[in-house]
Amino acid sequence: MIANPALNRRIPFLKDTSYIYAVITTMIKLQHVSKSFNSIKAVNNISFEVRQGETVVLLGTSGCGKTTTLRMINRLEKPSSGEVLVNGKNVKDQPLEALRRGIGYVLQHHGLFPHYTIEENIAIVPQLLKWHKEKTKNRVAEVMEKLQLPLTLLYQYPDQLSGGQQQRVGLARALAADPPILLMDEPLGALDPVTRSAIRQDFNRVDELKQKTILLVTHDVQEAFELADRICLMNKGEIVQIGSPSALLFKPASPFVSSFLKEQKLQLELETITVDDVWDLLPKSAAKVNQQEIDLHNNLWQSLEILSASTDATVTNYIINKNGEERMIDPAIIMQAYTSYKNRMVYG
Repeated sequence: MIANPALNRRIPFLKDTSYIYAVITTMIKLQHVSKSFNSIKAVNNISFEVRQGETVVLLGTSGCGKTTTLRMINRLEKPSSGEVLVNGKNVKDQPLEALRRGIGYVLQHHGLFPHYTIEENIAIVPQLLKWHKEKTKNRVAEVMEKLQLPLTLLYQYPDQLSGGQQQRVGLARALAADPPILLMDEPLGALDPVTRSAIRQDFNRVDELKQKTILLVTHDVQEAFELADRICLMNKGEIVQIGSPSALLFKPASPFVSSFLKEQKLQLELETITVDDVWDLLPKSAAKVNQQEIDLHNNLWQSLEILSASTDATVTNYIINKNGEERMIDPAIIMQAYTSYKNRMVYG
C-alpha cells in the first residue's frame, strides 16, 4: 500500500511505493538543524524533508519553532548548527538572490507594497528576472484568473481590496515567476473563518498549487489537516511526529500528539476517512428505486452533512456506486463503518 495517499493521487499511474520515492526529488531537506537566540534554543536538532509536489505543514502552538524553521530555508535566519538544503544544495552555498527568486514566499499579512498597484505587486519577481513586458503582463493576468481575482483590480492599490483579495494577491505574487517551491507563514491567519475556508478551497482547486512543493506554517489544526500531505507536529523546538494526517490521528507517537488533537479528533477522523476507504464495510444495496447517489470520494464528514441537509422526501435510500456495484449509506451505517475502520487502523 502507498505510504502517502496524497502522492498516489498526484501520480495515480504509479502503484509501487519504492518507485514513487525513486522518481520524486527531495526539494527541501533539513539535517540536524538547531537555532538559538542567545541562550534560548528555538529549534533543537530537527531533521525532515519535503519531496517534489508535496505539501508539508509545520503545525504547533506559538513559540514551538515552526516559523523559525521556515525562515532558515530562505536564509531569513541562519542555523546555529546543521544543514539546510534546497534542491540538493546547501542554502549557505547558494547566492542569496538566486535562492530567494526560486522560492515563493507568502506572509500572514500579505506583505504587499502599499504604493504599488496590484499589477506592480504581482510583477515584482518577473521584472527582477528581466522578463519581457508582454510575458509579465500575460503571467499576471493568468495567476489572477487562477486565484479568482478580477482583472479590474489590476490598477487598484492594496488598501482598496478586502483582506481575502489582498491575501490572494500575495499568493499570486509568490506564484508569478513560477517558482518550484512555496514557503507560507500563517498565510490565512489574519483572515475571518469564511474567507479562510474559501482560500483553502483554492489549494484544492488550482492545479498549479498542486504541482508546487509547499512548506506551510500554521497553528490551525483544521487547516493543517485539510491542506497537508504530511504534517510535522512541533513542540518546544522539536519534532514530535511527522506523518500523514491519518498517522497522527490513528497512530499518535506520544500522549502529546493525542492531547494536541483531542478537541477536534472526531471531526478530523471523519474528514480524513473517505467513503472509498470504508467501501468494504458498507452493506450491499437491494433497492433499485428512489435512490440518490453520494460521491465515492467524499469524506465521511461531507457525507453526513449531505445526508443531514437532504429535504427530498421522495428519496428512500442513498447509495454509493463503485464500478457498477452499489452499497447503501446512511448516518448509522457511516458511524458503524467509521468505528470498524478506526479499529482496523489502530489495532491492525
